[in-house]
Amino acid sequence: MRHVAGADQDTDDERVTAAVAAAQHGDETAFRTVYRTVHPRLLAYVRTLVGDADAEDVASEAWLQITRDLGRFTGDADRFRGWTATIARNRALDHIRKVGRRPLPGGDETVLHGIPDRSDTADEALASLATGRAMALISRLPADQAEAVVLRAVVGLDAKSAAQVLGKRPGAVRTSAHRGLRRLAELLEDDTASDGVTFAGAPTQKDVR
Repeated sequence: MRHVAGADQDTDDERVTAAVAAAQHGDETAFRTVYRTVHPRLLAYVRTLVGDADAEDVASEAWLQITRDLGRFTGDADRFRGWTATIARNRALDHIRKVGRRPLPGGDETVLHGIPDRSDTADEALASLATGRAMALISRLPADQAEAVVLRAVVGLDAKSAAQVLGKRPGAVRTSAHRGLRRLAELLEDDTASDGVTFAGAPTQKDVR
């Protein structure tokens, strides 16, 4: 039997796939559906790259390109998330080159609430991260691990799609995500212990698929 959350994710993917196709034919309501679904996670990824102060501006630039090039896109919801993440990353890197630095991302974790729970390590860690302070903790990871974790666990890309966004091999992305999630578990344990809270949500040791 399919896991209930997995079925929910499949339904969500089907809805986004249909909305993207309708938006390509000029359906403004469908485009709003796509934007409302994709933007919060995309913005969280941009924050990982450029920080809070400039994230909204960079994300807006990304959406201008997404809107302009939407007619050229082909594929389903997974491919669309990867495509938009690539555009957002390129705009973010352009911004970083312009300002000459990569600032620390901010601490807005609201995007993490309500994301379907699926049965792999990334989602188990995400369930713990959703308790709060998540993006602030992610900002303490090395840049490659932070990007891999956000692309996998927040944007919702599989290792292959995340690798395409980052220009790396899927195995390298899995390794970065796995190391990042293990480090996040340690940070969460330290964070909750300092508040006198018992931490019981560490990710398992299996590889991130």
